[in-house]
Amino acid sequence: MSGKPPPWLVDDGGGVVRLAVHVQPGAKRTEVVGEYDGCLRIRLAAPPVDGKANAALCAFVAKRLGVSLRAVEIVAGHSSRRKRLSLDGAPEDVEARLLAKG
Repeated sequence: MSGKPPPWLVDDGGGVVRLAVHVQPGAKRTEVVGEYDGCLRIRLAAPPVDGKANAALCAFVAKRLGVSLRAVEIVAGHSSRRKRLSLDGAPEDVEARLLAKG
C-alpha cells in the first residue's frame, strides 16, 4: 500500500480488515471494477436471489485473497448493494490482491 489506504479498506487491528463494497449482481462476469462512492466496486455474475450474490461475493473475495471462505464474512448490508465485509488479512496484502488484474 502506498501511503494512505483507500476509503473502502479499514484495518481493525489484530489481522482483521473491513471492506466497504458496492456490488452489481447479474453481471456478465465476476470482477473488481474499481471504486464507487467510497467503496470497492465488484461485479458479480450471480443473481441477487436467495443469497446467491452474497455467497458469490464471499467466495470471490476469499479466492482472490487466498484465504478460506470462513475468513470472509458479510457483517452489514445482506440485502443491499452496499455491503461491509470483515476478513482476516494484512491491509497491504488485501488491497494489492483485490486490485490485481486476473
